[in-house]
Amino acid sequence: MGAHLTTSYTPSRTVLERYARVIVRFALWGGKGIRKGDVVYLIGAEATKPLFLAVRREVLKAGGHVIANFMPESWDRWQFSRDFFELAKPHQLDWFPSHYYRGLVDEITHYIYLLGEDDPRELEGIDAKKIMRAQAARKPFMDWRTEKELRGDLSWTLALYGTEGMAREAGISLRKYWQQIIRACFLDKEDPMKEWRRVQREIERVQRALNRLTPRIASLRVEGPDVNLTITPGKRRLWLGGSGRNIPSFEVFTSPDWRGTEGWIRFNQPLYRQGVKIEGIELWFSKGRVVKAKAQRNEPHLKAMLKVKNANKVGEFSLTDRRLSRITTFMANTLYDENMGGRWGNTHIALGKAYRDAFDGNPAEVSEEEWEQLGYNDSAVHTDIISTSRRRVVAILSDGGEKLIYRDGEFVL
Repeated sequence: MGAHLTTSYTPSRTVLERYARVIVRFALWGGKGIRKGDVVYLIGAEATKPLFLAVRREVLKAGGHVIANFMPESWDRWQFSRDFFELAKPHQLDWFPSHYYRGLVDEITHYIYLLGEDDPRELEGIDAKKIMRAQAARKPFMDWRTEKELRGDLSWTLALYGTEGMAREAGISLRKYWQQIIRACFLDKEDPMKEWRRVQREIERVQRALNRLTPRIASLRVEGPDVNLTITPGKRRLWLGGSGRNIPSFEVFTSPDWRGTEGWIRFNQPLYRQGVKIEGIELWFSKGRVVKAKAQRNEPHLKAMLKVKNANKVGEFSLTDRRLSRITTFMANTLYDENMGGRWGNTHIALGKAYRDAFDGNPAEVSEEEWEQLGYNDSAVHTDIISTSRRRVVAILSDGGEKLIYRDGEFVL
């Protein structure tokens, strides 16, 4: 297990205050920020301490309440450590404190995850089946949060605090790593929220164009040197983006009908999942399911993830326009890598759980049977896998026509 590292760079107080303000006053409530009396569940590890304290101050200044979960070790969103997996017996992997988490979900209005790891590969060598078993046991916590969010009573966001270990994994200095964070989140601007609102307006323009077209789309054909894939949006779908759920977020995405996924795709970016680096991923789909999977590194972990119930089906399809994103460097972190601009923008899919707010209507009124009929996937996992290679996306229309919607990293709408 990696020891806590002494950092050679710490962002300035001005940067941290701007960052906290964006997280609290913009990201939550879908760009509107928190209200007086809102309860914020704030989660972070020791590595994130400077930003953790800045966010807590900003919540208090905004009139909110804080429930803090501050941990002394490397952390991912499932709060597992190497010690846990080395020591836990089967009954401990399966344990889920339901009364605690049920009460927590009932109490909070928002949750903020501050991502920051001393050792991004902390769980390398741990049996992947143990990790997936423990994650599956905690699925009710995800489901309860989703239910509350779909009722309009909960919002959330993720934000990154760069560490020496993460910068080393990305192959750059910590100062350069933070330069990417600062630029990506517009923290070099006096009023970052003004910039975020500008980005949100453009994302909403693209969303409107796609949503007008989607009822006429039979399928999407994704073409490129490392992909020949068909995605089927399905009925009653919306494209989403710019909601503040992730800071930064430049992507436009939907949750397609998993049953209409066919073809092959290779990903040129590594996947970091629960402290394990998986490289050179290739997936083959038939009738909506992954029927073959390869990886050049840590393939057993990939295959263990795919064995989780419904983790072999697509839950999200996403595109990022390179003109919006200021991320130009590999960051060894999904939050940033799935929003990279660079030369060709990026395309990513997520295996596992679909986003039910991609439903064209009130998702709180849809039954589980109806979700299944519409092809919205449900799983204990949601795994984003990314490619930044050159590609185009063509909409195949129900009348037999075709319309190019994305080319060379840019939307064509």
